[in-house]
Formats: sequence, structure tokens, C-alpha cells
Amino acid sequence: MPETVLQPALEAPEKSRMSPRSMLLWAVVALLGAVAWGVLALARGEKISAVWLVVAALGSYAIAYRFYSRFIARRVLQPDDRRATPAERLEDGVDFHPTDKRVLLGHHFAAIAGAGPLVGPVLAAQMGYLPGTLWIVAGVIFAGAVQDMVVLFLSMRRDGKSLGQMARDEIGRVGGAAALIAVLVIMIILLGVLALVVVNALAHSPWGTFSVAMTIPIALFMGFWLHRIRPGRVVETSFIGVALLLLAIVGGSWVQNSSLAPAFTLSPTTLVFCLIGYGFVASVLPVWMLLAPRDYLSTFMKIGTIGLLAVGVVVAAPVLRADAVSDFATSGAGPVFAGSLFPFLFITIACGALSGFHALVSSGTTPKLIRKESQVRLIGYGAMLMESFVAIMALIAAATLEPGLYYAMNAPAGLLGTTAESASHAVAGLGFTITPDQLTHAARAVEEQSLIARSGGAPTLAVGMSEIFSGVFGGTAMKAFWYHFAIMFEALFILTTVDAGTRVGRFMLQDLLGNVWKPAGRVNWKPGIWLCSALVVAAWGYFLYTGATDPLGGINQLFPLFGIANQLLAAIALAVCTTVLVKSGKLRWAWVTGIPLAWVVAITFTAGWQKIFSGDPRVGFFAQRAKYADGIDAGQVLAPAKTLDDMHTVVTNSTVDGVLITVFLLLVAIVIVNAGVVCARAVRAPGASKTTEAPYVESRIDVPERAGEELAGVRS
Repeated sequence: MPETVLQPALEAPEKSRMSPRSMLLWAVVALLGAVAWGVLALARGEKISAVWLVVAALGSYAIAYRFYSRFIARRVLQPDDRRATPAERLEDGVDFHPTDKRVLLGHHFAAIAGAGPLVGPVLAAQMGYLPGTLWIVAGVIFAGAVQDMVVLFLSMRRDGKSLGQMARDEIGRVGGAAALIAVLVIMIILLGVLALVVVNALAHSPWGTFSVAMTIPIALFMGFWLHRIRPGRVVETSFIGVALLLLAIVGGSWVQNSSLAPAFTLSPTTLVFCLIGYGFVASVLPVWMLLAPRDYLSTFMKIGTIGLLAVGVVVAAPVLRADAVSDFATSGAGPVFAGSLFPFLFITIACGALSGFHALVSSGTTPKLIRKESQVRLIGYGAMLMESFVAIMALIAAATLEPGLYYAMNAPAGLLGTTAESASHAVAGLGFTITPDQLTHAARAVEEQSLIARSGGAPTLAVGMSEIFSGVFGGTAMKAFWYHFAIMFEALFILTTVDAGTRVGRFMLQDLLGNVWKPAGRVNWKPGIWLCSALVVAAWGYFLYTGATDPLGGINQLFPLFGIANQLLAAIALAVCTTVLVKSGKLRWAWVTGIPLAWVVAITFTAGWQKIFSGDPRVGFFAQRAKYADGIDAGQVLAPAKTLDDMHTVVTNSTVDGVLITVFLLLVAIVIVNAGVVCARAVRAPGASKTTEAPYVESRIDVPERAGEELAGVRS
């Protein structure tokens, strides 16, 4: 690349001093954020507006992106736009393809933003709004966004290798083998859980099913339009796609009340097979044809809805009705989930703060599509900040509900009973008040037969969103519309994670098999693509089908592992990142990933220890097993079991979960210990340890003459 083209970028660091106007702007942002945090922290008993929470989060995100992410990019990663990325060097039209950064930002955000940022904060609201808010904002700034950006950069420098394969290459065979096994197994569990949420959201919902189904042909049209008919016309394609998406949403509402409704009213079993088929197709088709445009299209829906929710919060200024810190935070006896604030808050809220699943996407599809190294900051760090704001809005939706309604929806059925009267009495026992008439009215307002024991977080979020939206757009008469719109929105939100995750799973399996048989590891070998895609889909599809047909079987059996397993992935990812930084001679910057690593190890291993050894059957797997085994001996049937056969199933499930969490902890411990040994060797003998970074190849894609801050870190 001619030196004259790169010169402005190389001089950027010396010319990047802030102007007085810029300094004033950032001082105002910092002041607003500080005032908002002060209001949240100092509130004692009085109710405060949710607007303060929005201001605190947005101010923190802005400062973190402008300063902290820029510091990491310039000092730690040092991206070089003269260096060709895998998308350019290995372009094959299927998995590797240089992609416009706007489209790729949308794809990456849609791929990482699944059920977690919607459901986790809703469930964690039982501990109060303040602990969840602090973890979401601080966690994303110093851990989650850092992990996503660094993993994306390292994978991009290694031809888009998966997290497990990078662990094997950088840490060694023992730790790498443990990482490969743990990552792949956990990935299957995560995909099964996410797919089950989609099935539950779309079952018997013609509106949601129609709208979500229409995103597939729209995405195919966008893919061909952008790459075959009108290449490079991103803005034009976006306008067409958004218009068609809005038409599909409105059409879904019309279909629900038309003669076409039965055709789109699908049973859970039918939806399972539809998801399995779609997951396979999305995994094998060229990424530009379906996956990237569909995720990009979904991003408009996601960001548009969350943005609209933020506007609703600012306009309506709803009051946070939840306590800042509830009694359940310290007692560990919450009805939504058992366990104390540490460590279970940090397990329940993963996506939006720190999520290991993101590392799989950052080392899966995205590094194979990124056009220039400098875009890592926007896509890796920026997309995670966007997801964190989704989590904040979900927390607000839950915290602005009346506490009585919140607990009537999220407490277990065994506690609440089946009637409005029994639920009202049970909620009173928790210290909150809601009358049977209020419960009945709340259900009728959103056209549901009952809202009692609608656990899982998704229905609660939909009710909270309908409350905020109806307060600004349409009034009480529109509550039912906004509720069903939110349910459809959640399904669309999560489905984009399932399709991208399936493709990532295929990459991981190919990397794993490639260590045994080289052809299987080639991402452009068609038989390997089809075989590995089929195996991944079959694995999570089996657990999904069994879970959809048996309330205690399949993925339902493994659901309790979801939170800890996801955070164990983050521990593996951060261990790999820290190891590579040390081996690369950047020991002075290893704290950037080393501190988040220490934190996530502390919370996951503490949670895992309690899940294995706690004597509380609501927390410990083996304690739960003993409780139900004793019940069988006494001839009793304990909830959620309904028969003695169900009791035996619960015993089996508890045993399996306890054994699996033990195995996962051991595998991750092996990875971390092995990583520590490699780091110690690298410190003792600097330069002796070699990383597996791909050789430098000069890019042939023109570098823009005005690179600005995006290229401030070029080869410093």
C-alpha cells in the first residue's frame, strides 16, 4: 500500500488531542452520568424515575467507548489496516467475505444478543434494580466488551479460528483438548436452551410465526440485491429491507385475525422441526446470502424496539417500583431463583454484562467477515455496549411493574397455586400485595387467560414493555397489541442467535475434527460443511425435541446448567486472551483481560461449588436429588413433579446436572492451570514462546485517505 495513503493514519495519534469544545462536551456527559449515578445510589426508600437509570447507563457507555475501548485498541491490540484480514485473504463466497462494517455490526449484534439480555435482568430484578444495574454497566465496560473485542481481534489474526482451536494452539494439547471439549458441549446446551425459548414464544402465535418467517425471504432478497443486483448499495438495501420488515410486522397482526391464522398457528413439535431445518440451511448457505442480511435486518427491529422503549421511558418517566436492593439479595431465599447476590446475580445476568457465548461468535462468523482490522473496536466493543443497553431496558421494564404482579408472574407454580386467590395469598406471604381482581384485570388487559406463574422472564418483559409503550403510544386500549408485539420481538431477537450459533458450532466441530483428519478442518470443504452442520443441528435438535415434548426431559433437564456453563465459557475465553497477550510480549497490558478473568473464575467456581455441595435443595443439585429420593421412599409427589415417574425423572436430572457441572469445572480448571504454566514460561523466557498468528500479508483493499480515529492505532 502506498505510504502516502497511510500517512494520515500514522500521524493520527499526534493530532488526536481533544479540542476545547470536545473537552467541554465530554465533561458535560461525565457530569450528567455522575449526577444520575448519585441519584440511584443515594435514593433511600423514595421512588425515583427510570430516566435516571437510562442517563447513567448511556453516559457510562459513551465515556467507555470513547476512552477505554480506544486505549485498548491503540495500546494493547494495535490494529493495522495495511494487513489483509482473513475475509480478504481467504475469501470463498461462503464463510469468508469482506463485509461492509454497517452490515457486519448488525450481524454481530444480532448474533450475540439472544435471550440473555432480555431474560436475565428480568429474573435478577428480584434482588432489586441497583445490583443488576451496577453489574450490567460495569461488567460490560471492563469485562464483556473487552472480551468480545480482544477475542475478535485474536481470531481475526489467526484466520478466524474458533475459541477452542485457539486454546489448543496457544495453551497446549492438554488445556486445548479440555477447552475444545468443554466449549463444544456447552455450546450445544446453549443452543438448545435458546431454541426452546423461541419455540415457547412462537407456539400457537400466528402473528409471531408469520412475522419471523417473513424475515427469511426478505433477507434472501436483501442478500442478492446487495451482492448481485446493486452491489455495495447498503443504504438503499437497508431502506428496502426495513420497509419490508415493517410490512411483515403489520401483516402478522392482520394474519392473526384472518382466515390464514390456522396456517401459521404451529405446535411446539412442528416449530422444532422448522427450527432444525432452518438452522441447517442457515449454516451451509453462503453467509452473504441469508445469515448476514437476516441478522442485519433483525438489528433494525431490535434497535428500533429498544430505542422506542427508551423514548417511552423518557417521555412517560415511569417510577422504579422495585426496591433498590431487596431482602432476597442477602437472604438467598428468593422465589424466582434461589441463591445469594454473590455469586448468582452475576450468573443470572450474563448477556449484557459478560457472556462466554459472545466469544464463540467473536471467534466464529465475525472474524471471517471483517474488512479492516480497525473495525474491531466498533464491532467488538460497540456491539456489546448496544446489547448492554438492551439489558438495562429489560431491567427497567421489570422494575417498573408493581412488585405484586412481578412475583405473581415469576414465583413457581407450586407456591402460587392455580387461581388468582391462591396467587394473591402467596404473594402476600412474600411481603407484597396484589388482589385477585388486579391479577385478573392484568391478564385481560393483554388478552391472556392468566399471568400466574408465567416464569422464565419473557412474559414479564412483554408485560413491562406493554405498560411503558401503552403509556405513550395508544393508551390502555393498546396494551394487548404491545404485549403480543413484545412476544414476537423476543422470538425474533433470540432466533438470530440460534442461526448464527449453529454456524459457529459447525466451525468449532470442523476445528475439532481437523485435529484428527486434516480435510475435515478445511472450512471450504463442502462435505465437511454439510456433515458438521448436520451433526451440530442433530445434537441441539435432539435435546430441543425432547424438551418440547417432555416438561422434565431433553433440554429442560440441562436448563439449570445454562448460566454457569455460559460464564465458564467466558473464563476459557479470557484465559486464552491473557495467555496470548503474555506470549506476545504484552505482559504490562495483561491486566486488561486478567482482572476480568480473575473475577469470572471467582463467581463461576463459587457458584459451581454451591451447586455441587450446598445442602439447600433449592441450590445444590445433589441436595435436590436427595430430597426427591427421600420423597420417593416416602411415597410423596413433590412439585414440579406430578407423578412418581416424574419424581424419578427429577432425581435423574439432578444427578446428571451435578455430574456435568463437576466435569465442566474440572475441564475449565485444567485450561486455566495450563494457561498459567504457559504464561509463567513466557515471562521467564521472553521471546521463546511463539504465538500462532498468521503471517503478515499486505492488504489490497484501499485504505480510506481520511481514516480518523479508526486508524489511530495503526502499527504504533
